[in-house]
Amino acid sequence: MKSLKKQRRIQIIALATVALIGSTALIGYAMRDGINYFRSPSQVMETPPDPTETFRIGGLVEEGSLQRGQGEAVLFSVTDGGASVPVTFTGVLPDLFEENQGMVGTGRYVNGVFEASEILAKHDETYMPKEVVDALKEQGVYREDES
Repeated sequence: MKSLKKQRRIQIIALATVALIGSTALIGYAMRDGINYFRSPSQVMETPPDPTETFRIGGLVEEGSLQRGQGEAVLFSVTDGGASVPVTFTGVLPDLFEENQGMVGTGRYVNGVFEASEILAKHDETYMPKEVVDALKEQGVYREDES
């Protein structure tokens, strides 16, 4: 009788372990496209990511680099003070998007150009994404607002 209880307990523990491993694998599989790592322009230029990797890049829109193309196509450069990365985007830019302002883009780095699928810009006078601030501080070019 005791060995039957012991055997049943081992079966339940084994089943629970398999279920836990299976659910962890399913969660990891479901999240594989939902995780986008942040990189500064300097990090992108030092070690270019794989063209199939989707990531976020952030910094300041370089002054004099904003060019509007045919239709909704836009070409500009994003910089962190240490390096600049050319960015292409097809779509409608946020209203507050302009040169010398903070931005974060999501996309892929293909053939030396970041092809953005989404562009986010600051949403008020003092906002800049934390990752961008950290990257600019690391480069020594971040300036605190006087306000």
